[in-house]
Amino acid sequence: MEYVILAVVIAVVAIGAITGLVVSGRRRKELDRPGQAPTITAPAPAKPAPTEPGAEVEPGAEAEPGTAVEPEAEQPAAEQPAAEQPTAEEVRAEEAEAAPAIEVPEPTAGRLVRLRSRLSRSQSTLGKGLLTLLSRDRLDEDTWEEIEETLLTADVGVGATQELVDNLRTRVKVLGTRTPDELRGLLREELVKLIGTDSDRTVRSVKHEDGPAVVLVVGVNGVGKTTTTGKLARVLVADGRKVVLGAADTFRAAAADQLQTWGERVGAHTVRGPEGGDPASVAFDAVKQGIADGVDTVLVDTAGRLHTKTGLMDELGKVKRVVEKHGPVDEVLLVLDATTGQNGLVQARVFAEVVDITGIVLTKLDGTAKGGIVISVQRELGVPVKLIGLGEGADDLAPFEPGAFVDALLG
Repeated sequence: MEYVILAVVIAVVAIGAITGLVVSGRRRKELDRPGQAPTITAPAPAKPAPTEPGAEVEPGAEAEPGTAVEPEAEQPAAEQPAAEQPTAEEVRAEEAEAAPAIEVPEPTAGRLVRLRSRLSRSQSTLGKGLLTLLSRDRLDEDTWEEIEETLLTADVGVGATQELVDNLRTRVKVLGTRTPDELRGLLREELVKLIGTDSDRTVRSVKHEDGPAVVLVVGVNGVGKTTTTGKLARVLVADGRKVVLGAADTFRAAAADQLQTWGERVGAHTVRGPEGGDPASVAFDAVKQGIADGVDTVLVDTAGRLHTKTGLMDELGKVKRVVEKHGPVDEVLLVLDATTGQNGLVQARVFAEVVDITGIVLTKLDGTAKGGIVISVQRELGVPVKLIGLGEGADDLAPFEPGAFVDALLG
């Protein structure tokens, strides 16, 4: 009997255990059903949470758990902004917008006349100073000595000063009366005679049968050589020339970038090489490019160098020889800072010994009272001043005209 009771108890316990397991399993399944106990997960960007069909969900709002979301119609890939590819026309339009606008330089004809006011400092020393002295009632020896001193201070030079004073003394003595207009005309004639009107002051930039005209721009450091080359490109473009620029100043990091910027403004291509590279190689490549492009003129900006450094000066000669493998060099323009006075003449002499200087460019003439350097540097080298710089503007480089220059000095 005891065994029967024990078996019944064991059976009851077993049935209770099985029943508990079944109930527990059902409850667990019910807890796992949607809407009963939400599972926190990170939202998947590519698969939005579902909502009931037709239900509206505000942008950025999460769908209620257990609701279905009607999937949005997939946007075609071509219409998605992130996947859009620019057309060839759009690419060209963007490149055109990024490129600097081509500028039209001011015409060179009469440019010196338009810039005559920039010579105010030289005007006060040479023009007004001399006219004031010559207008005195009595021209004694002291007055003539003051005239000589005025000319020397303006860097006219000893020889030219003596010649001018002698001619003035003779003509004033013969003239007798000295009205302001007569004195001004007399002084103008003598100054123009000293500067000279017979020299060819044209920059030789016309294309010839063998290829483009080649112009080398040389000078010491700090005279504004690269800027002058860029402004000269504008002068030539204004006169209807097609130009290629050669950035052969490879020793100064910013020189090539600066010259390229000048070229881009007027639509001129710039040939450049690696920083610290061979200047002669860049000059050679520039002329080669100019021949290929069929341009009128190749302007080569050479590296600035101290006139006292023999090795660097010899290298300048090498640049010229390498370029001449393509053809003759038509111009070698020496850039001089007008404010340096007599030191500029020393530089000029040394450069003339290394390369055949054919013309002079005087920069910063607007900032000096030493306008007489135009006379002295020509007499020193026997070559004409062809261009003068009268400011920092892009079109402030003017072809030199003796008559207009003297008129500006005399006011």
